[in-house]
Amino acid sequence: MKNVKIGILGIGTVGAGVYELLEKHKKVIGKKSGIDIEIKKIADKAAERRKLLNIPASIFTPDADDVISDPDIRIVVQLIGGTTVSRELMLKAISHKKNIVTANKALLAEHGVEIFKAVVKEEVEFGYEASVGGGIPIIKTIRESLVGNQIDKVIGIVNGTTNFILTKMMREDLSFDEALKIAQELGFAEADPYLDVSGWDACHKITILSSLAFNTPVDMSKVFVEGIEGIHMKDIQYADELGFVPKLLAIAERHDNGVLVRVHPSLVSKENPLAAVSWEDNAIMLYSDFLGKSMYYGKGAGAKPTASAVVGDITDIALKITSKTEYNKNRYSFYQDLQQKDFETSRTKFYFRFSALDRPGILSKIAGILGKNNISIASVIQKETEEEFEHVPLVILTHEALEADTRRAVKEIDGLSEVEGKSIKIRVIEG
Repeated sequence: MKNVKIGILGIGTVGAGVYELLEKHKKVIGKKSGIDIEIKKIADKAAERRKLLNIPASIFTPDADDVISDPDIRIVVQLIGGTTVSRELMLKAISHKKNIVTANKALLAEHGVEIFKAVVKEEVEFGYEASVGGGIPIIKTIRESLVGNQIDKVIGIVNGTTNFILTKMMREDLSFDEALKIAQELGFAEADPYLDVSGWDACHKITILSSLAFNTPVDMSKVFVEGIEGIHMKDIQYADELGFVPKLLAIAERHDNGVLVRVHPSLVSKENPLAAVSWEDNAIMLYSDFLGKSMYYGKGAGAKPTASAVVGDITDIALKITSKTEYNKNRYSFYQDLQQKDFETSRTKFYFRFSALDRPGILSKIAGILGKNNISIASVIQKETEEEFEHVPLVILTHEALEADTRRAVKEIDGLSEVEGKSIKIRVIEG
């Protein structure tokens, strides 16, 4: 059996999962792959983690350079979070001609172009399956299984925290704050949940996925991002009546000879398979020209699912090393440079909720503003009020409309004296 030595940088939640998996299933991996994957060194500044995980002192070091400079180590598994130190260490390891496996989505989303250029220059392999979708093998699917397809659209639930919160809100009639608190108590949300609930975690993931799916660099700073903080229980209840489920969606699609990438809350039709993806689970739907629509579902986060993806990449690269496979730079090169389109040029259906005085003519006035801005109404729900002239919810579903038109219309409607507060706008995704 051939031996491949690896080094691990960072032994936090994911690193601990990787160590556990490699130790527990070492013989199984060897039998399946024909390779003995040996952990030669683990680097982490927190020495107490070594004792906690029963890691032998002989392979533990506080210095990442001990891993990077070791000539016997062929694969560096970079599991340090953040984008500063992790970037420096990754580029240093690549310059030492180490093959890389990582789970760091923020680093790839922000510095992916730079990293892939370094990978190609040094002719090393690079595995990043664990950066998107936890244990769902979506990177491998796009890169290998669908290599003969043109992918036109990627749409997914790629953040388990927000999916758990929205599921909890819908099924138990909880407010956002109440559902978030429960998610934190159960360990599904961080003490500081900003990256998740604001949509930025999903943004990192869709930046990586869209770059791969469309084979073009995607600038994360040009991705439209809107989180779930503004989702109200009232809107979830109305959406349910209308046959929709709230989800935070990450969407990328070919658009007017370019690409349009966005993250935002959506009301998903109950007929759409994504509507059934609940709690902390993730799912990614691909639209490709030959296969058609396909969906990939599973645990999107956690030590064990993520470790599963990391070890899959380690094994793939180890097989390439031992079989002396000819280097293929096309796996890490972009052959297109598609323009990133402005979000205002996107078209979709919309859900609006206006808080309007219950007076004759107000619906006509709002409908007139929508019509003036090329927005066609599909249906209207006006709720009853017990008190005369009290502001009441007016819910409107539209046909497909231009994002820029809806912004102008909502601004004008919010300026009406009969309308109270800021109107609610949520994009609608059907089957």
